[in-house]
Amino acid sequence: MNKSLHHSFLDRALIGFDQALRTCTPGASQGRRQSPASTAKETEMSEAECKHAAGLMRINHTGEVCAQALYQGQAATAKLPDVRESMEEAAAEEIDHLQWCEQRLEQLGSQTSLFNPLWYGLSYGIGAAAGLAGDRWSLGFVAETEQQVCEHLRDHLEQLPEEDARSRAIIEQMIIDEEHHGETALAAGGAPLPAPVKWAMTAMSQVMKKTTYRL
Repeated sequence: MNKSLHHSFLDRALIGFDQALRTCTPGASQGRRQSPASTAKETEMSEAECKHAAGLMRINHTGEVCAQALYQGQAATAKLPDVRESMEEAAAEEIDHLQWCEQRLEQLGSQTSLFNPLWYGLSYGIGAAAGLAGDRWSLGFVAETEQQVCEHLRDHLEQLPEEDARSRAIIEQMIIDEEHHGETALAAGGAPLPAPVKWAMTAMSQVMKKTTYRL
């Protein structure tokens, strides 16, 4: 049984605030799986290549910050207990991605985005609104989000320097996980989103990418 069902509103609010701090504070989140980069060989890259790879991994890290916020927001307003539980489990799995990207940024001599708290807040609000719209729409939102995430991850694979085997290993595993999350959401009854909603999600992701590539 999901223990969160016995939490009061105040308990859930405090847990949510703690999760937000852990997500936005470098080094605070602890994943459950070892990074795929740990078995990949580190190769020498030029300064420009390292900077570009770091920019892409910073975008991926911020994407995981947004994913955490979306799932937490949806879990807070989900109407069905099993949907709430699935959202919380998906968020737990995404913590691995968050940590992997953060570790890779450190290895590349870079840091996470300064805008992460802002993106977390915006994403939490969107997730909560999706949950309020109904569980079918909330699950559909998850499926569409994961599809768009996979598309930009594949794009990053093409942009990464050929020598950056560690970043590639991380992104390849992230694609596998994100595809699974999307398929699970659809199987649970997720409804396809209207085209205008999909366009708005794409536009928001483009703004996020441009603001976090360097900062």
